[in-house]
Order: sequence, then C-alpha cells, then structure tokens
Amino acid sequence: IVALTGTAIEPAHWQAFWRFYQDTGARKWGSPYLTRAFFDAAQARLRDDILLVLARRDRRWVAGALNFIGRDTLFGRYWGCTEDHPFLHFELCYYQAIEAAIARGLSRVEAGAQGEHKLARGYLPVATHSLHWIADEGFARAVAQYLRAEAAAVGEEIEVLTAYGPFRRGPAAEPD
Repeated sequence: IVALTGTAIEPAHWQAFWRFYQDTGARKWGSPYLTRAFFDAAQARLRDDILLVLARRDRRWVAGALNFIGRDTLFGRYWGCTEDHPFLHFELCYYQAIEAAIARGLSRVEAGAQGEHKLARGYLPVATHSLHWIADEGFARAVAQYLRAEAAAVGEEIEVLTAYGPFRRGPAAEPD
C-alpha cells in the first residue's frame, strides 16, 4: 500500500485509478460521471491537494482511494478495485486516510456521504451541504420542495444512526 501526493502521482497511477473508478461505477451506478480528462486536470491543478492511496498485489495495482486535502480536513471521495480482498476497502479508505490526516496535522477526516457501514469504523453521520443550479424554474421548485421534506427525514436518520455510534453522551452506565 502506498499513499501518494503531488508529483509522486505518476500517469500510471492515474491510469490504474481510472480502471478502479470505472469498475465501481459499472457495478454500483451503471454510469461513472467523471471523465478520464477530469483526473488529468485534477493532477495538473490540484496535485498538492490530492492523496491517492493505492494497493498493489504481485506488482499490479488492484485498488485505490482518492482523497482531497483541505485546510483542516481530508475528504475521502472515490474508491475502486479490480480484485476483492477482505478489509482492503476499509484499509485504503479509512485507516490510511486517518493516518494521513494525523501525519499532516489535519483535524478531521470526512469520509463522504452515505453508508451505514461507516458506523462500524467510528464515523458518525453528519449533515452535508451541497449546491446545485437547475435551469428550469418549475423543476427547481419541485426539487426544492422535495429537499425541504427530505431534510427532516435525513435529520431523523442522523439521530437514529448516531445512537448506534461508538460514543455516548451522558453518564456512563454503572457496572453490574
């Protein structure tokens, strides 16, 4: 396993990650929305703000995780693999990210939206913020109405899932 940033990320690394991204997209969503050119542009413009974690087996890259380095946060965003190995996803996406954040003095790791599986690794759910522009006013109103209703449901889900997290509020339970 290697964690690369800046000029240490070579074209061969991006080519391997592109295969991982394509594979994950094909299995989960059917249509990956980022282009190969996006990754080249990211390397050209953001190279020092990228942490690419790759795993190799028998001299072949088999999995990778793409993270973006912020002022105080490491943002985990994409994962993919061409071979399945137990716990490799968690190692690359979570444990390596946490180690990198500590080494860089970052205060937190944001592992991305979605995924109750993250609770098992100590990541509590938090509300995320995103901005979108929709040209059609009628459609924009419909989406806005839906999002208002969804916000309440998401808030409730965050509350329920947080109760299953590794941290508790209030006094500790008395031992039996």
